Amino acid sequence: MILHELISYEVLRVIWWLLLGILLVGFAVMDGFDLGTGMLLPFVGKTDLERRVVINAVGPVWEGNQVWLILGGGAIFAAWPQLYAVSFSGFYLAMFVILFALIIRPVAFKFRSKNEDARWRNTWDWMLFVGGFVPALITGVAMGNVLQGVPFKLESDMQIHYTGSFFGLLNPFALLAGVLSVAMLAMHGAAWLQLKTDRAVHERARRFGTIAALLTAVLFVVAGALLYKFVAGYQITSDIVPAGPSNPLLKTVEHQPGVWFANYAAQPWLYVVPLLGVGGALLAWLAMVARKPLAALLASGLSIAGIILSVGVSMFPFILPSSVDPRASLTVWDSSSSHLTLFIMLVCVIIFLPIILAYTSWVYSVLRGKVDPDDIEQERGHAY
Repeated sequence: MILHELISYEVLRVIWWLLLGILLVGFAVMDGFDLGTGMLLPFVGKTDLERRVVINAVGPVWEGNQVWLILGGGAIFAAWPQLYAVSFSGFYLAMFVILFALIIRPVAFKFRSKNEDARWRNTWDWMLFVGGFVPALITGVAMGNVLQGVPFKLESDMQIHYTGSFFGLLNPFALLAGVLSVAMLAMHGAAWLQLKTDRAVHERARRFGTIAALLTAVLFVVAGALLYKFVAGYQITSDIVPAGPSNPLLKTVEHQPGVWFANYAAQPWLYVVPLLGVGGALLAWLAMVARKPLAALLASGLSIAGIILSVGVSMFPFILPSSVDPRASLTVWDSSSSHLTLFIMLVCVIIFLPIILAYTSWVYSVLRGKVDPDDIEQERGHAY
């Protein structure tokens, strides 16, 4: 027996669907508080010293946290090449805006401290806001569009034709998803700041965090209700071949209302996933009110995981539905890499993911504790 045949093609596809969700959650949780902190920077820091406290709260870890973005992009490229091709070509302008904002962020971190002029530093503070707000908003808008279906079609030779536009992505439901994403990461960033700071910055972060946590819970419930009432889902109507060839055009698909909730009806225990999204946000709010910053951070991370995973659970087995040609929709069963590629990539994950988790845990252990404003003033132990 060839080694990669120890795990069936069907099982490997499901494993990589799960891994894609895990990596997206990892990015949102680990890099999410960096983005949230950037969004909150102009509002929780009133003086230059306070803003330096906020920046140094994420200063030692923000670069390392971006490994989850690289892992997520690499996983999509290697395991789901058609998803990579459609999303990175169809969402090209949106991706460019996100990358531009993510590039602005490290530039702002480095350049801010190069000049003590107040206007100079304030400008870069707002660039850090842009570097947090824009990726959070646009990724949320993208997820809202994925749930509605993306305007693309495939030729028989798998050539992709995207028929939408950047401004077409900015529809009401997608914008609601974008605002939810902003509130979610602002909640997470506020929880991190409460853990890493004290005095005035801590109190302002607590105030903004309680508002963001409640907004996250409310917006997620509203988005779910609108998804059920107004957004039609997609359903495979032909025979499903879990180990079939990676050709989306071999199936038939219907566009029907309420289909995104069919998995919950078939497996009621799956309701746990969206309940984690709502419950985690409410627990984060309670922890912030009770001044339990670590509990607030863990609860906000739980909420993020529940919100993101609920999208995957609702859509399974769809990964990227097509609104103009439902038959071309990408699913777990017909848009993956080969059996051998998925197996080799799984071996790489088994080897390297524990290493990433180990060094990340070590870094956070070494750098635990609050940022001391006195140390910053004395230029002791802080980079920014």
